[in-house]
Amino acid sequence: MTNNIQLKRVISPISVADNTAQVGQIIDRLGYDAVTYIINLGSIADADATFVALLEEGDAANLSDAAAVADADMISQTSGTAPEAAASFQYDSDNQVRKLGYVGNKRYTRLTITPANNASAALFSASAVLSHSHIAPVTQATS
Repeated sequence: MTNNIQLKRVISPISVADNTAQVGQIIDRLGYDAVTYIINLGSIADADATFVALLEEGDAANLSDAAAVADADMISQTSGTAPEAAASFQYDSDNQVRKLGYVGNKRYTRLTITPANNASAALFSASAVLSHSHIAPVTQATS
C-alpha cells in the first residue's frame, strides 16, 4: 500500500479555543481516483462543543467554484449515516479518529471543520490519503 498512496497535510495539529472555522489545505487529486480525509482528535476540553465537518469540491485550483460535495460522492465511516455527520465530532470524542472518503469527479477538494459552543482547547489535525494512483510506485512528497 505504501507505494500506492500519497499523504497530504490538511490541517496541522492545532488547539482551537473558539468557534473559528478551521479551513484545510486544498487537495489536488490529479493522478489519483480517490481521497480519504483522516481527522485525528486529541482532548476536547469544552463540555458542550460540537465540530461539523464540511467537504467541498471544484475544478478551480483556488476553489473559487467550491460547492458542497453530494453525499453520493462521499464514503462514510458509519453505514447508514450521512458522511459529513459521521466525520463530525463533539465534546466527548476525545482521542478518537474520523474518516471521510471522496469519490467524486472534481479535481480539487477541501475539508473545513467548524466548531460551535467551543470556549476551551480542542486538539485536532487532519490529513488526506490520495489513493488509487494512476502511476506506481508513488514517491511521497514532503508537503
